[in-house]
Amino acid sequence: MDLRQLEYFVAVAETGSFTRAAQRVHITQSGVSAQIKALEHELGAELFLRSGRTARLTEAGSAALRHARAALDSTLGLRDAIDDVKGLIRGRLTIGMVTGCEIAPLFDALAAFHHEHPGIELELAEANSDQLVAGVRAGAFDIVLAGLAGGPPEHLASQVIVGERLVALTAPGGRLAERDGVTVTELMSYPLICLPRGTGIRDVLDQAFTAGAGLRPEVALVATAPDTVAGLARRGLGVAVLSESMAAAHSDLVCVPIEGVEILALLALVWQERTSPALAAFLRHCRTAFEPMG
Repeated sequence: MDLRQLEYFVAVAETGSFTRAAQRVHITQSGVSAQIKALEHELGAELFLRSGRTARLTEAGSAALRHARAALDSTLGLRDAIDDVKGLIRGRLTIGMVTGCEIAPLFDALAAFHHEHPGIELELAEANSDQLVAGVRAGAFDIVLAGLAGGPPEHLASQVIVGERLVALTAPGGRLAERDGVTVTELMSYPLICLPRGTGIRDVLDQAFTAGAGLRPEVALVATAPDTVAGLARRGLGVAVLSESMAAAHSDLVCVPIEGVEILALLALVWQERTSPALAAFLRHCRTAFEPMG
C-alpha cells in the first residue's frame, strides 16, 4: 500500500461518496475506485459497502480508518518538521463555521492568513455546531468556530470568544412586547421560533427548559439562519430566541431578557491539541481578529 491509497481511503470515508472523494483529491472517480480496490485486495478485506452513490465503512473499514489517519498525520508531521527548518508553511486548512452566520472576524482572519501564506489551500464549510465539533474529533476539520452550551468540549483545545445570554425577540405590539423579562416557564405560552438542534443557542434553550421546569420547548418554527429566525418573528409568527448580539442586529424588534437561565451560549474556536505550523499561524490571526470581541 502507499500513502496515496490511504489518502483516497480517508477521503471516501469522510465524504461517504467516491464522487465527492474524487473531487476532494482532484482525480477521476474511476481512479479513486481503482486505488481503493487495490488497497482492499492487499488487505484482504472490503473497506466499504457500496450502495448507489453512497459508500459506508464496513467493520474492517472502521478499524482501518484510525490507522490510516495516523499514517497520514505522521507524514504531515514529517513535512511540517522540514517546513519549519526551511521557514516554510504549506498544505491545507479545513475550517468550519456555524451555518447561516456571517462572522466578520473569522473572514478577517482568513484574509490576513491567506495574504501571509498564499500557498496554503483553504477550505471553508458550514454545519451545525455539534457537527463541527464532531468533525474536529474525527479529523475532518482543522479548526471550527462553533456555538457551545455552557462550556468547551472535553479533550479538545478551545478559545471562548464570547459568552452571551439568551433573549426573546417579538414584534412591537405583541403581548410580550410590554414585558421587562420572561421566565422559561412563561415562554411555554408563546409559539417559539428557534435555531435547529445541534446549535449552541438551541442547546442552551433546551437545557434551560429541562433544568428549570423539566419541560421541552414548544417550537413552532425552525430556521438555520438567525436573520431568518428574526424575520419570522417580525411578521408575527412567534417569539424568536437568539443571543444578545444576534438580537442587537434587529433594533425594530422588542428584545426581552429571558430570566433565570444561567447557562451561557458560547462562541468558541475549537481544534485538536496538536497543531500544525499552518494551524498555529492561523490561530495567531484569529486571536488578533477576535480580540475586540473578548
